[in-house]
Amino acid sequence: MTNSDSTHQNARAAVIVPWDVSNRQSSNRNSQSRLEEAIGLASSIRLEISHTEIINLRSYRSATLIGQGHIEQLKDSIISNDIEIAIFDTRLSPIQQRNLEKALDCKVIDRTALILDIFGERAQTKEGTLQVELAHLQYQRSRLVRSWTHLERQRGGFGFMGGPGETQIEADRRLIDERIIRLKKDLEQVRRTRGLHRKSRQKVPFPIVALIGYTNAGKSTLFNNLTGADVHAQDQLFATLDPTMRKLQLPSGKTIILSDTVGFISDLPTELIAAFRATLEETAEADIILHVRDISHPETTEQRQDVFSVLDTMVKDQILEADWRKNTIEVLNKVDLTDINTIVDKPSDYIGISALTGKNLPALIQLIDNRLAKLMEKVNYTISIKDGAALSWLYNHGEILERNDDENTITLFVRLSPANKARFEQIYSY
Repeated sequence: MTNSDSTHQNARAAVIVPWDVSNRQSSNRNSQSRLEEAIGLASSIRLEISHTEIINLRSYRSATLIGQGHIEQLKDSIISNDIEIAIFDTRLSPIQQRNLEKALDCKVIDRTALILDIFGERAQTKEGTLQVELAHLQYQRSRLVRSWTHLERQRGGFGFMGGPGETQIEADRRLIDERIIRLKKDLEQVRRTRGLHRKSRQKVPFPIVALIGYTNAGKSTLFNNLTGADVHAQDQLFATLDPTMRKLQLPSGKTIILSDTVGFISDLPTELIAAFRATLEETAEADIILHVRDISHPETTEQRQDVFSVLDTMVKDQILEADWRKNTIEVLNKVDLTDINTIVDKPSDYIGISALTGKNLPALIQLIDNRLAKLMEKVNYTISIKDGAALSWLYNHGEILERNDDENTITLFVRLSPANKARFEQIYSY
């Protein structure tokens, strides 16, 4: 979906979920929940949902995905409701998209295009907007196969560009490829800059606690209530896309950095899995991961599996440590809406909260404090009395358990996180 598609906001739309009844019997997910999620995605860019439908399929048609009978029924609904856009909650091939547009006489988009459009509207940072544009172009490039009306046209060559007889599709593909190359270079520069920012944070480091979870689980509401920030938070899928960080002081006096990341979703377009991996890199840096779950959602277990599946993929890509689960606390959110005892997959290490009402948030903060204390190592350092910088660093980043002074040295018994211990010993050569 191109930027011009944003003009479709407030347009009347139909949301169609093609449900493969032959292959999904083993799935715990149900078609109604999938439809509700698709409606939520479409509504988040202010489309007016005028028709919704689940089409049960035993097989897919290569030309149109759905059968002629379904097409005729759907076209009647589109005409009677003045629908401008039909959203198919699946991945359509370019040929299927073109044929459906002809048969239904309206704009047709698939799940990938819808999510790309949402991401394009939500991204705020330089990196986020570059990533979205890159994903858009990669998706558009895949559509340059018999899906545009002008593909048979040719144009004459000029200069060194194209050569004689270059078809429009070749020209379009070449222009997209050139833009993709430029975007990748720009992204690499932005990532290098972000890497420098991360290194500077490590020189004056604080423990990082990352919030992760399925989209609309309440991460941003929790983030705001814990830090007093004003991150955009509302009952909307993908309300925030860019990672946000704030400092938070714990009861022990320790300072942490709390990081709010992009929400997860099932069947995330492949173009965006790669494009938004950077938003999850803060998770890889985290000392503790808070997995925020909406336990009032009927598919909370399946959403948990989606999140864990992505994190396990990050392990395979060597972005995330293999033992990430041991540093993860499951935050079961929205206990004001449901009985926590009804959750069948309660993990051994969890806490129930309501980010909206504030219930149990002090207990969550204390749990983070206690968990960080368990991760700390106790170590002795003997420091020259003249080395004020090293002494100050330990006071700022560790917990001093005992101090003994003599004429020339200060001996400290201090508790540090493993990362801070390594950083201190590297910076000050101890």
